[in-house]
Amino acid sequence: MDLVSNWKNLKCYWSLRVARSSGSVDNWIFALHYKFTSTILIICSITVAIHQFLLNPIKCTPSNSPSNALDTFCWMLKSFSVPFTWSETDGLNAPYPGKADESQENHAFYQWIYLVLFVQAIMFYIPGFFWKSVEKRRIKKLTSGLGLDYPAIPEETKTINTKLLVKYILSSLHHNGRYFFCFAVAEVLNFINVVGQVYLIDNAFGGEFTTYGLKVIGFTEWVHYKRFDPMAKIFPRIIRCTLHRFGASGAIQKYDVMCALPINEVSEKVYIFLWFWFFILAILSGLALVYRLAVIMSSKVRFLTTRYRDTICDAVHLKIIIKKFGLGDWFLLDLLAKNVEPQNFKDIVQGLAKELDGNLIYLENYKPKKSS
Repeated sequence: MDLVSNWKNLKCYWSLRVARSSGSVDNWIFALHYKFTSTILIICSITVAIHQFLLNPIKCTPSNSPSNALDTFCWMLKSFSVPFTWSETDGLNAPYPGKADESQENHAFYQWIYLVLFVQAIMFYIPGFFWKSVEKRRIKKLTSGLGLDYPAIPEETKTINTKLLVKYILSSLHHNGRYFFCFAVAEVLNFINVVGQVYLIDNAFGGEFTTYGLKVIGFTEWVHYKRFDPMAKIFPRIIRCTLHRFGASGAIQKYDVMCALPINEVSEKVYIFLWFWFFILAILSGLALVYRLAVIMSSKVRFLTTRYRDTICDAVHLKIIIKKFGLGDWFLLDLLAKNVEPQNFKDIVQGLAKELDGNLIYLENYKPKKSS
């Protein structure tokens, strides 16, 4: 019981830390690229590498040759399948989908899958790394003492920190354009990267990747006697390999063997997941760019965005700020809204509005005379 209780307490603690920690300088779609996707790709790369280097990635039928030597030879050199036999009937026109004695299609990319996945992970991480290197923990430093990590601080300390933050924002007014521009560039890079990776994978797989997921979904509805697994077409499980060697008399002898590729069972599952994930991520990234364009074009969208993050701040004060702030200034303010306690952010907005519009001070200090 103590172990279960301690686990629940630890789980609640970490959940609270994740939900309430400050320092958030991006959005959830942005984080899906450099955090989630890059991590998933590294896990996939390690999984494939384990099957390739620690387990047996290929197994060929012996043909008067040592089995290990034959496996190594066929793994190192290009193996092949026959394209036209994919649509033939198994056991009648072809012994196995992709196996016959006609023109051949070579396969060698499966040796590099683990490395390709690792490079893909790096490509997904680069936009996030670029933005982090530009941001340099600026928001974390600005919200020290007012952020979500400090839900209860002395009133005097809060007042001092709020005034300092307001003063800083006003001193940097109209000098935050580069800050916003770099984040927008990172979002564009995210979209280009995911679409570009789909295009490059499609070229590497001979134009099969863009329809890969759709074919896998419709696989069970195909005519049974002409049905073949589309995953096995890109990642063949059975391949042919030709070995030439000297015979006992010194003549060249040809050995044509069939090899099983257990490693492709793993690779095909990895890329069917990546097909669905990349297309979902591309759509989400496209919507993020549409939203970013709306933010650039409309001050009302900027107002509604920040208002949504903190509903207790005064709408009139916020409108005054949005009207006087540039895009970069608003972006800085919006990030503060994500990282500062709502009540503290309300005080920041009020302080900024007073500094930007002197009429507010007059109206708040004005006391109407009592009628006699």
